[in-house]
Amino acid sequence: MTSTPAATRHDTGFVTAFLALCAGAVAMGASPIFVRFASADVGPFASAFWRVALSLPVLYVWMRIEELKASGPPRVKFSKASILAGLAFTGDLFFWHLSILSTTVANATFFATTAPLFVILIVWLVLKQKISRGTIIGLVCCLLGGAALIGQSLNVDPARIRGDLYGIATAFFFGLYFLTIERARKTAGAARVTFEAGIVTSACLFVIALTLDTRVVPQTLQGIAALTALAFISQAGGIGLLAVALGRLPSVFSSLVIFLEAVAAAAFGWIILGEALTLPQILGGALIFIGIWAARPKPKAVAG
Repeated sequence: MTSTPAATRHDTGFVTAFLALCAGAVAMGASPIFVRFASADVGPFASAFWRVALSLPVLYVWMRIEELKASGPPRVKFSKASILAGLAFTGDLFFWHLSILSTTVANATFFATTAPLFVILIVWLVLKQKISRGTIIGLVCCLLGGAALIGQSLNVDPARIRGDLYGIATAFFFGLYFLTIERARKTAGAARVTFEAGIVTSACLFVIALTLDTRVVPQTLQGIAALTALAFISQAGGIGLLAVALGRLPSVFSSLVIFLEAVAAAAFGWIILGEALTLPQILGGALIFIGIWAARPKPKAVAG
């Protein structure tokens, strides 16, 4: 049994996609920091709108470069899957901000991290695909690790049950986003899929922001800088790298890797905002890494 060029390409492709996914998770993990700095200027829904809208020029340039390097025109433009991805991401950001407004940030974050559970349930119950034992072990480890990261701040309060339900809705829509992006990547490149989904999302969020927010346009340099960083780093960088990874990695495994977003958010809070990390939080982060390792796809051996 020897390694062949095909096996080597498989390993290299997996590593590249996995690193892109990890980098994307870290970039998305920085988003709460940018949102916090922008909150004095704009409302939560306006922040979500600017996050997506300001990223579109960057994504367009990336798309043009990607397609100039590719042979021939794009196979599909604005596929049904990319449009559904844009609607799913709208639901994700909309309910995420509703959750933040209606419950504690810790509760909203915890329930939002259950997105992999919905991905696995949809893949198993709707798409009728088999879920491996490693994936189940990885999911349990990641959920326990996520709970440890923010568990000390959780507050079960019947008065906040609506906000907690909004958090669960956030997870459901983010799970749908994974699955629709994975489907869209079968007929288009990562840049086009992210750009097209972003157009749909920004159009929807623009209407929502005008309807529900009183502060839509940033007025200070700090607000503009925070929203620009949110768009370039967390949206174009984070969501874009997620689309890159979903062209090669399965959505079930990718959704578990996004738990690194919670680890990155805790790390950024410690480094930038001076929020101390406790031992349970550190152990929770380690448990997430263990869960991701347990759920990793097993490459098939290729005889040579």
